[in-house]
Amino acid sequence: MPTIHLSVERRRLAAIALLALIAAVLAWRHLSSGAPASGAALQVAPLRPRAPVAAAGAAGGSVAQIVVDVVGAVRRPGLYRLRRGARVADAVERAGGLTRHAQREAVNLAAPLADGEQVVVAARGSPGAAAVGGGAAAAGGQAAPISLSTATAEQLDTLPGVGPVTAQKIVAYRAEHGPFTSVAQLDAIPGIGPARLDELRGLVVP
Repeated sequence: MPTIHLSVERRRLAAIALLALIAAVLAWRHLSSGAPASGAALQVAPLRPRAPVAAAGAAGGSVAQIVVDVVGAVRRPGLYRLRRGARVADAVERAGGLTRHAQREAVNLAAPLADGEQVVVAARGSPGAAAVGGGAAAAGGQAAPISLSTATAEQLDTLPGVGPVTAQKIVAYRAEHGPFTSVAQLDAIPGIGPARLDELRGLVVP
């Protein structure tokens, strides 16, 4: 019948229209989800500045230095800058080493250095230098002078009239006031009077 046929046709058209509407809605939603929301600001993570690199020689990494004067029988006498804690051997090496005329036995290469100290390397045959061979005394019977600035307490103890206690006082004085610049400074050491000082002259050097 015509009426029934028309009703079926309308239902078919309505179903097609509904499907088309659903497809359009789904397509719109898909496109909307892929695009950024209107007016939304893009957020960019702020760049963090790199930590500054510690400068060379900063506190804690720097090496303390001292200045010493090397004189006598070395190849290049002069002032030299060394690390704190250096020994006489380091100063002699910086000065080019001992010459063939140096009195090796008169130099304590293991002695520690202090800032402002003078390292004296005696030459063979010089006044007060010990003779070569077995530590024998020179013709005058006088051994090599002992450096007040570098000698150990044991070496100072070998001096006439200087016992272990006075030797330790000399080392303590040197640690507090720095290296000796004159033998006369021994007068400030308790236990060393003018008579003892005169006796030590020629046996010691600053």
